[in-house]
Amino acid sequence: MNGLQSLLNTGTRLWLDSIDPELVPTNKQWGITGATSNPAIVADLIRTGRFDPQIEQLIGQGINDDDVAWRLTDQLVRDAQLAFLDIWQETDGDDGYVSFELDPLLEDDDRGLSHEERVRQYVELGQRWSAGHNNRLIKVPATPAGIDSLSELAAAGVPLNVTLIFTSRQYQAAREAIWQGVQKAGLEQDFKSVYSVFVSRIDVYVNKHIPDLSEQAQGQVAVINAKQIWRENQQFWRQKSVRLRQEIVFASTGTKDPNDDQARYVEALAGSDIQTNPPATNEFVHQSSRSFSSQLAATLPAAVLDEIGQRVDMTQLEVDLMDEGLAKFSQPQKDLLNLVAQKRSQLVT
Repeated sequence: MNGLQSLLNTGTRLWLDSIDPELVPTNKQWGITGATSNPAIVADLIRTGRFDPQIEQLIGQGINDDDVAWRLTDQLVRDAQLAFLDIWQETDGDDGYVSFELDPLLEDDDRGLSHEERVRQYVELGQRWSAGHNNRLIKVPATPAGIDSLSELAAAGVPLNVTLIFTSRQYQAAREAIWQGVQKAGLEQDFKSVYSVFVSRIDVYVNKHIPDLSEQAQGQVAVINAKQIWRENQQFWRQKSVRLRQEIVFASTGTKDPNDDQARYVEALAGSDIQTNPPATNEFVHQSSRSFSSQLAATLPAAVLDEIGQRVDMTQLEVDLMDEGLAKFSQPQKDLLNLVAQKRSQLVT
């Protein structure tokens, strides 16, 4: 048994943090049951040159760079959805999803959009890109506007992946908004929602801003935070009569420090729900002979938990990481549009 199969045997399900059509079949053979996309992933695929014919064809239709980027993204996600459709069917809509990220530039201050306009566009775009799809999750960030769009999107029957979650406060706000919309529309038996809790960025932040945290606590904040949100999610949905699992996605599970064990977060969060892992992380675990066991019930000594509770200001952490996250959120879309423009100049003579 390889490491990836051992991980799956703990109860964890794995989604691939890529929609590369060359990686999806291999990862599916390993047991991965879904995938996710974002502008950075699409840009990396374009840079390979493998999709120049599709880009040239789209450009030939006389559409602008923004439409080229979105139509190519839509097609790449569709192809990945087709690969996982049998899983969606076998699980009766509980798994086999591919996430489609809405326009990150809605949160770009340069656009000058009001809160209300952002909410309106999230709802409009979410319904547009979800229409006609069975196993597509619409990715909405846990920003004020994103959260305020969730109730209407859920009421419209849009399957949702709430992303850029760093804290319990964000998770709770997102969950309550979705549940409100579901109840309003009477969709308790037909909706799917997941909540993507970012992991590694938290430890990077704490190491930078609280470098004198004890050795026992440093590097543990992200896992403790993710486990707490997972427990809250388990408790909330256990009390609701819903058909499908409403789950936590442990995201940003790749390690940032090259000296770290690449499976550090994978191991610490094994046991339930979903991990969205970068291709390199899945490859590393697959090639290993490691044995994994469920770790979600494991905790730290009370003194270490007390230190983290006293020293780490989660409110400020959320503010800082959201500011940083939104910059990382919107810049890849700008880069993607610039890349399409470059391709246009290269391909059109």
